[in-house]
Amino acid sequence: MLRRAEENPLIRTENIAASGEGLRVVGTFNAGAASLGDETILLLRVAEEAVPGAGAAACPVFDEKRGRIVAARFDEKQVSREGDPRSFRVGGKQFLTSMSHFHVARSRDGIHFTPDPEPFMLPANRYEEFGIEDARITKLEGRYYITYTAASRLGCVVALAVTDDFVSARRLGVLFPPDNKDTVYFDRKIGGKYYVLHRPSASVFARPEMWLAESPDGRCFGNHRFVAGVRPGMWDSDRIGAGAPPFLTERGWVEIYHGVSGSGRYCMGAMLLDAEKPWRVLARSEKPLLEPEYPYEKTGFFGNVVFGCGAVRRGDVVRLYYGAADSSVAEASMTVEDIYANLNL
Repeated sequence: MLRRAEENPLIRTENIAASGEGLRVVGTFNAGAASLGDETILLLRVAEEAVPGAGAAACPVFDEKRGRIVAARFDEKQVSREGDPRSFRVGGKQFLTSMSHFHVARSRDGIHFTPDPEPFMLPANRYEEFGIEDARITKLEGRYYITYTAASRLGCVVALAVTDDFVSARRLGVLFPPDNKDTVYFDRKIGGKYYVLHRPSASVFARPEMWLAESPDGRCFGNHRFVAGVRPGMWDSDRIGAGAPPFLTERGWVEIYHGVSGSGRYCMGAMLLDAEKPWRVLARSEKPLLEPEYPYEKTGFFGNVVFGCGAVRRGDVVRLYYGAADSSVAEASMTVEDIYANLNL
């Protein structure tokens, strides 16, 4: 039912230049997607690390004065490591070994992409100190709404930016406080209100699961409702979250979401939400729509991962753009009927 592009991976680490001196790209993945005229736009998450020196630990840091990511190095004797290779401490202060920003890539055919020469968005404030990650894009009332995870010592928040042209963007601030991720806008009002799916994750009782919120203005959200949770013993038993923004069909809203098993394997599935009451789940994938099968999906910076943040629908065909093993961007196409078949409708 689902067809991967023969050219996969479409975008690799070597296709993107590092944003600054002393940095190198270690992952290009989890891209938001949108149509702009006759172009397909991908908003890539680009992860960078600092090139280490002899006897030194290195990491990227956000230099607020310069508005850039720069390489920082520390004497290895000053470094405390706690078993997690993604971070270390110096004098009790935490640093991450990699940091992400956003880069635009453009295509006329949806397969062959040309990255812009410069980054689209770099970290810019205290909420983005550890980087910006996993953009989702919804065209809403003529503008492109970009939701993304902003990471810092304060936690992971959901932030919002808007653009008209993917040349520049305007930040509108924090939508949801920590810890929250995986927020996607519906592309039209429902009953006169704006809706988003989001995923709170700080709880001693529940797993990270999907919730819905509504707003009169698209900025201030409330009336939060639980939508869907993990399913023990299944492919989405550990955590779930929205993937690409939902799109409306004659049967309801189709949401392509990610699920994680207890072994840490990331897959993509789908759920069908009621057109007028989107907190009601009408159907859900019993088996994954997309799962790690190919070498570029099973081996990489973080293996056994397919993670889709963006899809472009043209007519009956849906192109899902997904991160493969936290290293590259790949594409898989399907029809709406293919999704219905996965949902056993």
